[in-house]
Amino acid sequence: QVQLVESGGALVQPGGSLRLSCVASGFTLDYYTIGWFRQAPGKEREGVSCISSSDGSTYYADSVKGRFTISRDNAKNTVYLQMNSLKPEDTAVYYCAADRTIAAGMHFSSYEHWGQGTQVTVSS
Repeated sequence: QVQLVESGGALVQPGGSLRLSCVASGFTLDYYTIGWFRQAPGKEREGVSCISSSDGSTYYADSVKGRFTISRDNAKNTVYLQMNSLKPEDTAVYYCAADRTIAAGMHFSSYEHWGQGTQVTVSS
């Protein structure tokens, strides 16, 4: 059974850092493109970052470029999202997603498998 489980969300002050983890079970992450998405109340789910299955290329939304870093540890079947210099507008539920048929993608419709999400709240 394909499963993705996110963790690492928390309440953090502006300027702080968090590292989100996405652990996969039931399949090998090596062959999948992994995306991180977020959804704030009343807003559409938006792509934050993705890492390609084909060559490990990484992509970022303009709003997080230079602050967030996506990485993968294939030995642990885990993808991470390091988030630095957090801002209140980063507050959202963060989801990881996986798909084997795409090389990269920042739209939620491109991904087949989804985790349940982890809450990130940036507030003083």
